Amino acid sequence: MIKRRIGAHQAPRGFTLIEMMLAIGVLALILAMLASSFHTIAQSKVHAEGRLMVDREGRALLWQLSKELSNAVQTPFAPSHVALLGNGHMGNGLPIDTITMSTFSAGHRRALIGMTPENIVTYSLTPNPAQQGWYLLQRSQQSGLLTSAAAAQSMVLADNLLSLHIRYFDGQNWGESWDSASMVQGSQLPIAVAIQIQMAAPGGRVMDFATQVTVPMAFTQW
Repeated sequence: MIKRRIGAHQAPRGFTLIEMMLAIGVLALILAMLASSFHTIAQSKVHAEGRLMVDREGRALLWQLSKELSNAVQTPFAPSHVALLGNGHMGNGLPIDTITMSTFSAGHRRALIGMTPENIVTYSLTPNPAQQGWYLLQRSQQSGLLTSAAAAQSMVLADNLLSLHIRYFDGQNWGESWDSASMVQGSQLPIAVAIQIQMAAPGGRVMDFATQVTVPMAFTQW
């Protein structure tokens, strides 16, 4: 007769409550670390995309301003209204300048012929009511031929400017302002204009854009 030993085949022992609590705690810690990493990566991606958009926006603004300044009007070969008025202002300790110019090349439109009718274009900054310390960059345009009859068309180009600094070179010195009305005929335009823009980007970052524009018609011989 085969004798069975008592207790030879006992059921496997399960986890204790303390072991389960420790395992759950470790799992929760790992999941929290993973969630924090995913959140950081997602936030970095959003900030990078936002900075890329601001970079494109800043470059586009410089391109448009440069194009219009390089076609500022001063020519004896066609009836024109020479006008370039730049005023320096300060806001929050930073330059927030304004500029008005008469230009043959306003906006992004191309002419069907060599020279377009001149337009009066103004760039100015106004405080952004939705964000303290930010400014709205406004651009207004009206025909230089119908200034008394046509109302200026205005639009906001950007809502996150921190600074707009424009300087003017007369051939000897750089100045913070310009008034073509006070200049003698034939020398009413600056030889070069320097533009510096600061824009707010996601994550509290400040992005700087700068360029220098030569004004060809400043060299026109009268």
